Amino acid sequence: MIAVLLTIAGSYGLASIPFGLVITRLMGLGDLRQIGSGNIGATNVLRTGNKFAAFMTLVLDIGKGAVAVLITASLTADPVLISLAAVFSVIGHCFPIWLGFNGGKGVATGIGVIIALHPLSGLAMIGIWLITAALFRISSLAAICAYGLTPIVIYYLAAEDSRLAFATASALIAVLSISRHHSNIKRLLNGTEPKIGK
Repeated sequence: MIAVLLTIAGSYGLASIPFGLVITRLMGLGDLRQIGSGNIGATNVLRTGNKFAAFMTLVLDIGKGAVAVLITASLTADPVLISLAAVFSVIGHCFPIWLGFNGGKGVATGIGVIIALHPLSGLAMIGIWLITAALFRISSLAAICAYGLTPIVIYYLAAEDSRLAFATASALIAVLSISRHHSNIKRLLNGTEPKIGK
């Protein structure tokens, strides 16, 4: 039980750091929550016009998810605990205590989590995102497609002893992230969702 609580608290705490908000403030770009969609992720940072800030946000948001999972994996081989680290990393990004539990959509952090959880599935997830983004130029659609397909990919690619835990974690992350895209889904359906960079 102590291991479970430490995993949850550590993963949540690390991933709850709102790097997008911190970076934009340090670079004098204003309050990210008052810009564009108001989201704290890299896509909204890009709307400030500062590509470097967006890149740094992307790297750090991916990194915090990956680091939380890798630290857990270095301490235990239990796939359930590693999966808990993955899920609570994304929860930490989406619902950070520092911002009144109103955070991002978990896209970049989720990518980092999946890469650390199962690298080949992480690469497949990135591939799905890139292909969808290249075809439609819509970040939210790319994220929804990538998250929706990743649980299937990881189930078939992961080792038998970790397959169920990792696929379940991936599915929970997918549900969380896609549910955070509810406003994007509405705009996608009525054709008003902005394209990448706009």
